[in-house]
Amino acid sequence: MNDKIFDLITLEEKYQDSTIRLIPSENFVSEEVKKALASVLTNKYAEGYPGKRYYQGNKFVDEIESLAIERGKKIFGVEHLNVQPYSGSPANSAVLMALLEPGEKICGMKLSAGGHLTHGHPKITFSGRFFNSVQYDVDGEGRINYEELEKIVREEKPKLIFAGTTAYPWILDWEKFGKIAESVGAWLVADISHIAGLIVGGVHPSPVNYAHIINSTTHKSLRGPRGAIIGVTKKGLEKDLELAKKIDRAVFPGLQGGPHMNNIAAMAVAFAEADTPEFKKYAEQVVKNAKVLAETLKSEGLKVFGTENHLMVVDCGFERGKEVAVKLEEAGIIVNANTIPHDEAGPFKPSGIRIGSPAMTTRGWKESDFEALGKKIARIIKS
Repeated sequence: MNDKIFDLITLEEKYQDSTIRLIPSENFVSEEVKKALASVLTNKYAEGYPGKRYYQGNKFVDEIESLAIERGKKIFGVEHLNVQPYSGSPANSAVLMALLEPGEKICGMKLSAGGHLTHGHPKITFSGRFFNSVQYDVDGEGRINYEELEKIVREEKPKLIFAGTTAYPWILDWEKFGKIAESVGAWLVADISHIAGLIVGGVHPSPVNYAHIINSTTHKSLRGPRGAIIGVTKKGLEKDLELAKKIDRAVFPGLQGGPHMNNIAAMAVAFAEADTPEFKKYAEQVVKNAKVLAETLKSEGLKVFGTENHLMVVDCGFERGKEVAVKLEEAGIIVNANTIPHDEAGPFKPSGIRIGSPAMTTRGWKESDFEALGKKIARIIKS
């Protein structure tokens, strides 16, 4: 069968190989991860959990999911792990469904400050429509002001706080988040989707001793398939012994049907890959590369927010973010337009771009490559 879709896939593969990939949420998975994704597991229906399925014929599927769970628990240091969420947004919605009633108050970072839509962005998201959302901001350098956050939390007394970001270039202070949440008895949910690989690789602190729940996607810096996890920590079980059961019930049958077993098998492969000395070296290189790129852009006279992790936000001038992103794409450099802290421009025509180092680090790039790239990006921005 000569289906055009395979021609398009081939073209996409060539495009990915021939361009410089700098979107922080993108990466390249291993051949082993791809093999698991394309396996016969895509044929399986497995509603339920290992040992308690609603369909017969899941002997080996149970072993696969159990292995993914145990590997994930090890690398993240959690007491319980659900590997069935289809992506990060369903994982966040499952946590809200498990712990809160509609209309109760949540607190998350503003989207314009570097937060995520699912952390309570008003009106247009499920988290903002079905829950009473209060949002915290960043200062002029794009950093969280923890004193202001504490003030908001003490005044508003949310039942749940999201500590997580999508365009935040600094190290997160989990201990401060934990103390702020404890001050009002709130649940603390650490959404580590962007920095999961850095945490597992030992180059970013882990929230495991401070958060009750750890959510994450399994791609991005972790280099796994597109899926998500929800982890329950020891601290979470101390707050509620039934927390793991509540999370599992919210995922299935609360929000989802059959899990995607090919994705879960691919997660197990990625978790094993992340539990190696080679992955630690990778994570270290991701941060080194990002810092060199940020310093190069600064030395070229650009305003750069960051970086202490894998990404940065670059000020391109008022409403020029999309224009610059298009120019960079024409030059074979793939980034995304992004708001800068306190951006006066709108989200569809923001003033900045977001750049990350994970994907090209996977391709073997080192500091000298990113230094040369930074000079090229600067020339395009200033043109």
